[in-house]
This record gives sequence, C-alpha cells and structure tokens, in this order.
Amino acid sequence: MRGFLWWFNSILGGSDYARYVQHLRRNHPDQEVPSEAEYWRRRHADADRNPSQRCC
Repeated sequence: MRGFLWWFNSILGGSDYARYVQHLRRNHPDQEVPSEAEYWRRRHADADRNPSQRCC
C-alpha cells in the first residue's frame, strides 16, 4: 500500500515543490524560495498559458 501511495503521489506531482526548492537552493541561492501555494499558483498559470505542454 505504501508503494502505491508513493507512486500515486508522484504521478500527481506531490514531490515537485520539494524538488523545485532543492533546485533553487542548489542552482540559484540568491533567489527567494516561493511558498508552496505560490509555486502551485505559478505552475497552474504557466500550464494555462501553454496548453500544448499538457497531456490532456
């Protein structure tokens, strides 16, 4: 069951914010880290602006 939950969470992008924060801290330490809510707001806004990048 734990493996299924991990897989399902990764499909939905559950760990994307944590990976983004790691990326920012490693590659752009001078940039401010956005809150998780702001991250998702930007991500969804980008997806709305670029619908060809989505699978559905």
